[in-house]
Amino acid sequence: MTVTGQYATLLSRGLSGVQAPEVQIEVHATNGLPSLSIVGLPEASVKESKDRVRSAVMGAGFQLPPKRMTINLAPADIPKQGGRYDLPIALGILVATGQLAPVRDLSTLEWFGELGLNGALRPVPGVLPAVMQAAQAGRTVVVPMANLAEASLVEGVRVLGAENLLSVCHYLADNRAELQAPETVDFTSASYLEDMADIRGQQQAKRLLEICASGGHSLLMVGPPGSGKSMLASRLVTLLPDLPLEHAIEVASVHSVAGKTVEVDRFRQRQLVQPHHTATAAAMVGGGSGSNPKPGAVSLAHRSILFLDELPEFNRAVLEALREPLETGRVEIARVNQQVTYPARVQLVCAMNPTPSGFFPDDALGRCC
Repeated sequence: MTVTGQYATLLSRGLSGVQAPEVQIEVHATNGLPSLSIVGLPEASVKESKDRVRSAVMGAGFQLPPKRMTINLAPADIPKQGGRYDLPIALGILVATGQLAPVRDLSTLEWFGELGLNGALRPVPGVLPAVMQAAQAGRTVVVPMANLAEASLVEGVRVLGAENLLSVCHYLADNRAELQAPETVDFTSASYLEDMADIRGQQQAKRLLEICASGGHSLLMVGPPGSGKSMLASRLVTLLPDLPLEHAIEVASVHSVAGKTVEVDRFRQRQLVQPHHTATAAAMVGGGSGSNPKPGAVSLAHRSILFLDELPEFNRAVLEALREPLETGRVEIARVNQQVTYPARVQLVCAMNPTPSGFFPDDALGRCC
């Protein structure tokens, strides 16, 4: 951390798949025509942060001096997106303009959080991978209160939660001030709303599910409508053991990057991901228009079950896109400026009708054969 007169540097992290590269937020304030510019390959959501920061700083009782301020997000060759940099940008402005004199060593802290116009801190996606890599660097992490439970799942790192910008400023300026520490996490056994005991009969099918669960085998169920294919598949997940801590962290990281809430009480629970048969290839294996492609259904089902109901109704290109992830256990998405990798070790379960009419050819109800 370097603070000399009108210059300040704070630390945060970006997102690249399930990786979180370090990002330095440098703020330089100097005399000149009043302006606030952000450089360092920011996307639209990052460029808009200057308006959120301006209102949040004034809402916290500070001023935005009429200076020429330049904010650099380094390294400059990594695309930046989202509102995760709002908090360090606001703190950097206050430090660089002399309104906040930190008494804590900022080189030991990393900051995450989107600012509301009133200074409140809002949650951001991808906190869990960032906290994991901050733990390797030996730094303390400050996150919005809504992300505190998720961040506390990582062991060996000090995590603090903040409600708003003003409370963070008090923490920096006063050694006696403290932010909210997480509660002790109790990793209880996974519990499911459905259970195999709900199914009456189907002894042969249930025995087959037990074999698939014990050996991690894929499964294709063929039968007429109403025979219980979907009901059986939805309960296969209850036969699998709880996720070990290492695998649970992997799964939670993918869901965190996807912007989904990571619930502590379901942390070690297996997932049943069931995309609709109209899903596109991007929805199935991942992608999107942003600089950080989102994980698809096959990655959200990592270490769990991917269930494809009505298999013949899926587009051929979608099924072909699954070939490589199922073989390698990962998805690699290439973009012009970067390449991201998501894990995708899944147990594939499919269900289909035997004929277009839904019934077997020798069935009296079968009218298409």
